Amino acid sequence: MKKVILLYWGTGGNVEKAARQVYSMFNPEIIDMSDVVSFDVDKLNNYQLVILGGSTIGAENWLDAKADNEWNRFFRKIEKLKVFKFNAAFFGLGDQVLYPDHFVDGLGIFQEEMEELNIRVIGQWPVDGYKFTDSDGAKNGFFYGLALDLDNEPELSTQRIAAWTELLAKNI
Repeated sequence: MKKVILLYWGTGGNVEKAARQVYSMFNPEIIDMSDVVSFDVDKLNNYQLVILGGSTIGAENWLDAKADNEWNRFFRKIEKLKVFKFNAAFFGLGDQVLYPDHFVDGLGIFQEEMEELNIRVIGQWPVDGYKFTDSDGAKNGFFYGLALDLDNEPELSTQRIAAWTELLAKNI
């Protein structure tokens, strides 16, 4: 049995690209990867760590499509599990230039959902080195997970992903 499942949404763009980079940092013998739509939530408790990856703005805009958003569907399904044997970690994509007031707000949604389910969250990431004005995905100098800006800082993504996954590996 593998220890880690990486779930992401949307598919085919920067989120999937980032998910593949995160996945590549782990030994393939300990990690599975799936888009959130294809994954059977009844298997969540087979893993020690569940990594969630998404974006704030894009085709699945969380603000406009909250009721029928794939993440919303996922969270409503996992509520039915009642018992959670895993920890969670998140990565989120945002754009510091076009959306500096809402940079990686999606991390805040992940955090809220995990808090409501009493699931332990690991992998908080410092806000140092980022240029944004506000984020629902940060508190007390840390993002709730890894913040990535593939549009404006692609050169920093690989080193951030490597450092973050090393941090996560210490907890599994």
